[in-house]
Amino acid sequence: MYNMLSDKKLIMLRPGEIKLSPNQPRKSFDEYELKLLSDSIRSSGIIQPLSVRKNADGEYELIAGERRLRAAVNAGLRRVPCILHKTDEETAALYSLTENLQRSNLTVFEESEGIERLISEYGMSQSEAAARLGIAQSTLSNKLRLLRLSDSIKERIISARLTERHARALLRLPDERREEALDRIIAEGLTLRQTEEYIFNLLNPIDEADDIPEPPVRKAVIGDVRLFSNSLSKLVTTLKNAGINADSKKRETDKYIEFKVRITKSCPDVARSTQLKIC
Repeated sequence: MYNMLSDKKLIMLRPGEIKLSPNQPRKSFDEYELKLLSDSIRSSGIIQPLSVRKNADGEYELIAGERRLRAAVNAGLRRVPCILHKTDEETAALYSLTENLQRSNLTVFEESEGIERLISEYGMSQSEAAARLGIAQSTLSNKLRLLRLSDSIKERIISARLTERHARALLRLPDERREEALDRIIAEGLTLRQTEEYIFNLLNPIDEADDIPEPPVRKAVIGDVRLFSNSLSKLVTTLKNAGINADSKKRETDKYIEFKVRITKSCPDVARSTQLKIC
């Protein structure tokens, strides 16, 4: 891991003397938060100095602290405290990106673009970049994959304040389907879990054959009603054997067989009668 703790000194510089670094990963700043920081600096000054270095042209180049520098200018400070580091451009770029990653100051796409710039400009492998930034290689790879999204989708994800995992879920869709999916995610305010389920369903549509309703369950019909007659007769016999005062009468017509079962209640002068018709 690089070390910037040695060979440095504190100096005071005019804001106009400080050149912004082309390797600064952060591209956007929240205006409201910037105003709050300006008010704080106006009343209390800059508590944490900026980090700068001298570039090949002998100019002071900002390594870290662009937000503080902008706020200091807004607050009207004539000079700002800076720590001057003797370091090369590659180490300065690593320091700037690492500081922003640790502070969670960057959008997910600013992180990805900063990592990609380190790899492309300084010839690092993904594993080397991950090691020097202190993150897992799988994490670094996932962040780089986000650069496959179009600029318009990136802007909409940032504007809607969606998470990195929302963005990664969209990557599973073909390019031509991402805008429409994002429309629904934003419009309905889908959570991460809902988004993942929605995209899973888009990628795994239900087969038309699955829409065919199952055939209705066929109820068994016993054509020989004599089976029922015998069962009812046995039931009455079972009741009698159990000591229950029960009797039955059977009447048969061309259309149906009628069973009348009489069961005496505990009160001898009250009876319950049940009629069954079997067609």
